[in-house]
Amino acid sequence: MNPKSNIVHLPVYKPGKSTDEVKAEFGLEKIIKLASNENPYGFSNNVKEAIMAEFENINIYPDGASTKLTEKLSEFYNVSSNQLIVGAGSDEVILMIARAFLVKGDETIMATPTFPQYKHNAEIEGAISIEVPLKDGTHDLNEMLARITKNTKIIWICCPNNPTGTINHHEELKNFLAKVPRDVLVVFDEAYAEYNEQNEFPDSMSLLKQFNNFVVLRTFSKIYGLASLRIGYGIGHPDVIHTINQVREPFNTTSFAQAAALAAIEDQEFIRDCREKNKMGLAYLTDQFKNMGLSYFPAYGNFVMVDVKKQADQVFQGLLQKGIIIRGGHQLGFPTSLRVTIGSQEQNEEFIEALKSVLQEVN
Repeated sequence: MNPKSNIVHLPVYKPGKSTDEVKAEFGLEKIIKLASNENPYGFSNNVKEAIMAEFENINIYPDGASTKLTEKLSEFYNVSSNQLIVGAGSDEVILMIARAFLVKGDETIMATPTFPQYKHNAEIEGAISIEVPLKDGTHDLNEMLARITKNTKIIWICCPNNPTGTINHHEELKNFLAKVPRDVLVVFDEAYAEYNEQNEFPDSMSLLKQFNNFVVLRTFSKIYGLASLRIGYGIGHPDVIHTINQVREPFNTTSFAQAAALAAIEDQEFIRDCREKNKMGLAYLTDQFKNMGLSYFPAYGNFVMVDVKKQADQVFQGLLQKGIIIRGGHQLGFPTSLRVTIGSQEQNEEFIEALKSVLQEVN
């Protein structure tokens, strides 16, 4: 069997160790997972009721157009329903965009390091990935502009950037979009947008009204707490969304995911509560880092990247042995840093105590 020549070099995605694996490997009873930027407070109580109601329909195919959810999102964001596309997480929307617009030889621009699925899906389509190094942990938009050629099809911007947690401010992004050729699509991935309260955070909904070549990605996996159900969405100009829809699989999201997302978005009180707890958790962690003499990138989501000034793989392993799972920067392009999800206050405190101990143990 001969696979596509442009995928033979692609790595197979390797998820981090599960809590059960870590328990078994180190003989631990309690594990704190702060590696995947999940919501430590779970999900809205509305969601369980909505999922239970869907059990009666397991034998029925889901609504392929996610009609009710699309209508709700249309109302929520004050956009037309034909400006929305729903996918199995925003990851699938990324896949669909790459499938719809990229062919062999096209160029696509992204930061490095950033969310790896941009490059992964581009290379599956045979496109050439132009990677622009971050500047102080943030997208270097001026350099990204300079790298545009006649072959450029898509520019990807992750905001807050994963793994650094940084953002490009609204005016900076607006000025960037004004200079991008109108036949180049700019995909703005803001999976963590609901966590932010800062005025400088880009107002993507206003930018959608000004730029037809701009697509916004959001998800229910993060603050809404529906990560295992895999549901996210994209918002853009109707013509762009129509093109993406042409490559969408017929029943790409489940009835359970659609019902859960619809119930989740109805409970904005839960979202406000999670946002406030996250804000307090971030303040606690950054205060502790300051006290420990550690530097970190400004964080605008539910995670923070901190420079521990020692080899990240060693610190990662030391924390793992104590039952704390984080993401080591050695896997993300930052060899002395850790990316840490903001957990509950109890989890945050246990992480800090474990980190202090490990940093004393590691050379």
